[in-house]
Amino acid sequence: MQLGQKSGRPGRVQPSMNVTPLVDVVLVLLIIFMVITPLLAKQFWLSLPNKVEKAEPPSSDQDASIVVSIAKTGEIRINRDVVTREAFQPKLRRVLSGSQQRTVFFDADEDVAFELAVDTLDLARAAGAANIAVLTEPLAAP
Repeated sequence: MQLGQKSGRPGRVQPSMNVTPLVDVVLVLLIIFMVITPLLAKQFWLSLPNKVEKAEPPSSDQDASIVVSIAKTGEIRINRDVVTREAFQPKLRRVLSGSQQRTVFFDADEDVAFELAVDTLDLARAAGAANIAVLTEPLAAP
């Protein structure tokens, strides 16, 4: 409040707006949103089988099983056939169209970069894989 003689009677209190509490509240809300925003990251849900219930890996005599694997060198294989990254999606689309199943079994070496594995899973989904089963035990050596 100010004492002024601009309007009204001299020596009378003239009201004025104090915006300091408003600015304080807005800054506190800004800080809260800045802290919470990184916690709102995307989530990736993964269902792994329990140790008691062992999932059977695809048997070698089934033609319908499609296994996509990534070696530590970065080479991608579809049922033991080495495929380049550019040819992966069209080849997998052809393999899926010739198969009755839309399930793809996925296996990656422990040293493979996470980005490469997720990118390969995205390409498999785009090629038409309805279900992608992540193998929890390593495949037998070729």
